[in-house]
Amino acid sequence: MRETNRPGLTYAAAGVDIDAGNRLVDLIKPLVRATRRPGADAEIGGFGAVFDLKPAGFKDPVLVAATDGVGTKVKIAIETGRHDTIGIDLVAMSVNDLVVQGAEPLFFLDYFACGRLVPERAAKIVAGIAAGCKEAGCALIGGETAEMPGVYQGDDYDLAGFAVGAAERGGLLPRPVAEGDVVLGLASSGVHSNGYSLVRRIVEQSGFGWEAPAPFDKARSLGEVLLTPTRIYVAGCLTAMRETRAIKAFAHITGGGFPDNIPRVLGKGLGVRIDLDAVPVLPVFRWLAAAGRVAAPEMLRTFNCGIGMVAVVAPDETDAVEAALTRAGERVARIGRVVAAAEDGERVTYAGRLALEA
Repeated sequence: MRETNRPGLTYAAAGVDIDAGNRLVDLIKPLVRATRRPGADAEIGGFGAVFDLKPAGFKDPVLVAATDGVGTKVKIAIETGRHDTIGIDLVAMSVNDLVVQGAEPLFFLDYFACGRLVPERAAKIVAGIAAGCKEAGCALIGGETAEMPGVYQGDDYDLAGFAVGAAERGGLLPRPVAEGDVVLGLASSGVHSNGYSLVRRIVEQSGFGWEAPAPFDKARSLGEVLLTPTRIYVAGCLTAMRETRAIKAFAHITGGGFPDNIPRVLGKGLGVRIDLDAVPVLPVFRWLAAAGRVAAPEMLRTFNCGIGMVAVVAPDETDAVEAALTRAGERVARIGRVVAAAEDGERVTYAGRLALEA
């Protein structure tokens, strides 16, 4: 027989709390408004968002778009309960990809998916996204929150980001690169947002907990160090482009490290020779290599190893570009030169030795 007294089902009973979603919108509205910039009022709540290129100052613009996430770094944020910086990573991974193409980031949208929406926790994540947008000079003009019980378990969540920028038609990068051009490396802030499946495996095998003092930095916990946000290179790169007009190419050093990312901006038949002695290896990478017994070639293809962005410039422009980047707050090292690609097809070759031993 059909039960007639059983209460009818509701969306909330199925695990989705619409009221929590509305509360989150109220919590994040001031954060979003703080990212206003010419072209966008950074208001949320509508069905879509508008950006006006004319107030942004472009005359003949080409739009450039990028999307990315933060990978399994998000698991460390979940397991440590530290949610205030993972949003900076989300912004960084997309806006850094825009600036390497010569584009100024204009606006950003985020996608936040979870099994159970906790508005206060989500607001911390969005606060980080807003902070990253302000640092990159772009407006947070929209996003989506998806509560999906059954897909995400417990407190798990995931993030994706979408950034759009613009460049004047003649200002897109890369420009033609030549043999003899200098490769400048811009220092990273840490592991950034790549290689965290390996990072987490190393931590698991090491026996350290997230709240234990980092073996290489006793003043901070291991989880805190590994959650150091990805550096946003937008201000430094745009400054160098505009002040010198000498940048031939940028390459964002993400998953795949030097060997997979630098060749993406080189012409046919060209490679680079990297001086590993000049790479400023951070202590976190020395520890990961030692604790995981990770060989140098694997480190170079998995992690940034201390260089999160490279710039390629002509030899006679190197001093000017290095000075502009330094004035903008970047730590710069001359790490190599453009050469003819090796006969065996390798486009990134090395001299010296990566300083993986303390």
